[in-house]
Parts: sequence; structure tokens; C-alpha cells
Amino acid sequence: MSLKVIQWATGGVGRAAIEGITAHPDLELVGCWVHSEHKQGLDAGEIAGIGALGVNATNDADALVAMAADCVLYSPVMPDPTLVARLLASGKNVVTPLGWFYPGGRDVSDLEQACRVGNSTLHGTGIHPGGITERFPLMVSALSSAITHVRAEEFSDIRTYGAPDVISDIMLFGKTPEEAATSPMIHFLGQGFMQSMDMVAAELGFDVDKEPVSTHEVALASRPIDSPIGPIGAGRVAAQRFTWQYTVGGIPVITVRVNWLMGEENLDPPWTFGTGGERFEVEVSGDPDSHVTFHGWHPESVAAGLERNPGIVATANHCVNAIPYVCAADRGIKTYLDLPLIAGRAACRSRWPR
Repeated sequence: MSLKVIQWATGGVGRAAIEGITAHPDLELVGCWVHSEHKQGLDAGEIAGIGALGVNATNDADALVAMAADCVLYSPVMPDPTLVARLLASGKNVVTPLGWFYPGGRDVSDLEQACRVGNSTLHGTGIHPGGITERFPLMVSALSSAITHVRAEEFSDIRTYGAPDVISDIMLFGKTPEEAATSPMIHFLGQGFMQSMDMVAAELGFDVDKEPVSTHEVALASRPIDSPIGPIGAGRVAAQRFTWQYTVGGIPVITVRVNWLMGEENLDPPWTFGTGGERFEVEVSGDPDSHVTFHGWHPESVAAGLERNPGIVATANHCVNAIPYVCAADRGIKTYLDLPLIAGRAACRSRWPR
């Protein structure tokens, strides 16, 4: 029998998840939570742009907590740990791209208790964090000995990210350098990336220094740049680079970095993506070194990305494909180190290229 899944939130990841759940032969969408009133009562498939599925969206969280389901794919903009605990205690497994990749020494006793009450499992996954920063580096590290450094890095054109409120109000693009210096992203993103880095450090055996290193750099528009939040005027933030590092004796051993640019023109300083273009990279320095570049998760054009961004789809698919494995796992918070290899599923014949 198919596993019954509730999709929680229908932003970019949520809409792609609905599509992925529908395409997965072992899953069935049975519920859908939405934040906005104007989506209330709409068919989840229509919201996702794939046609009616017979599942109406609701903003009644209590009704969905009470609903019988095997798993919730939880992907709002910001997580609510109290709600996640309620879902777990109700007997539903939870898969999410919003954290809990590797709790490590963090206090997650309330969620662990909820898992015990509901005999349920919580798993955090995605691509960055959620794959590029820990799963793939650890996989590649098996090909090396005497490892001295691990790097995971993103190079993305943020003009293809169709979430103007997030770009403006959370990421703080289009703001002054002084305003951008107050960005919550170092802390917000760092919460996820630090878990990824903890996993890599623990598994590889790095005895890292107590205090991590984090930096935030910006490039400004030298003339107006078109963007999803409207023209970014000269002197306003049009590119950002966030870096997190773990060190041993002051020497970097794990580096995670994001490079977010509003294109490559009219930036001061003149940042570019380099000859590799938009991409994700994983590098393991050891004997021998490994350097893996991921292409295909960035759209072919700005317009294509605003329509359907492959990176967002990949994030959703990593969550969707984890659901059967999470539902089969023992209760508790489970990371990649606890679960077997997670794989996708073949397309039905009707979707094969002709």
C-alpha cells in the first residue's frame, strides 16, 4: 500500500514536493497545509500546476495533525519546532529541509520525546545544507586517506529565485551595506550548515576548535540591476558571499560557502561565477584529492528559473525520496549516518523520452 503523505506549505519547495509525491509510485498525497487565505480550499495539484488531485488545501493545522498519515513533508519558510513535535507525537514521521540534519550536542530532547510518544521519525535533508555540505563530501571522502580539508560551495544567480519577500526582507538584497551587515542569514543559514559541518567533523574525526569562523562579504551595484525585487540601485547590495569554517589549531579544515549574485554585470567589486558558471562544488583534500562539480541544478535562464528552478526541485525530491526510508526507520531523529542509501524511483513508461 502507498504511504500517505501530507505536504506542509506550498512555496517553491512545497509545490515541487507535491509534484514529486504524485510521481512517486510508493506515495500518496492525502493532505496539504497552506499559510495564505487565498490558497485555502484550492486543490493541491492546481497549486502545484500539475492539475487537480482531489486533495484540497487547508490552513487548519489542527485538522491535519489529527489526520491519519504516514509522513509530513514539512517545508514552510521558517520552522516551528513546537508544531514539528506535535506532528511527531501524533504518530507521523516528518521529513524536512529546514534543519535537524545532525543535532549533535544540541538540545532536541522535546523532539526526541515526541518521537517516542508517536513512535515516529524525524529526518532533515535537502541539497545545501542537506547533501552538498555533508552527504556527498562524506561519500567522496571514502576515496581518500589523510584528509586535511573539506569544502562545499554554491555559486548561484539569485535573479532566478522567485521569492521576492525572502530576497528583500530576509536575504536583504537591495539594501545598503550597513543594513545588509545586520543580515540574519549568518545565523539562520548557519544553524543548518553548522549541523552539516558537525556531521563531517565527527565522522572524519576532526577535533575542531571551539569557535567556528563566519564571514559575510557584499558587492554593490555600480549601476541599476534588474532583479525579482525590482531594480537594485547603484550603491545597494547586489551580491553576497557567506562563509562558515571549522578550524583545527586555527587552520581551516571544513569550509562551507554560498556565493549569491544578481548576475555578473555591474558589480563592485566585479565578482563573477568564474569559468565554471553556476554550480555546486565538493572538494576533499587528502590522498588523493577529489573535486566534484554538480551542474543541472540551475536553470538555463532567469525566466526559466522563475518558472521552475531545478535547485528547488532537487531539494524537494531529496525530501520526497527519503520518505519511504524514514517511514521504515526506527523512531527518533535519524541522519544520513543512520539511514540506508536513499534513491529515487524510475519514471513510469509514459514519461520516458521518445
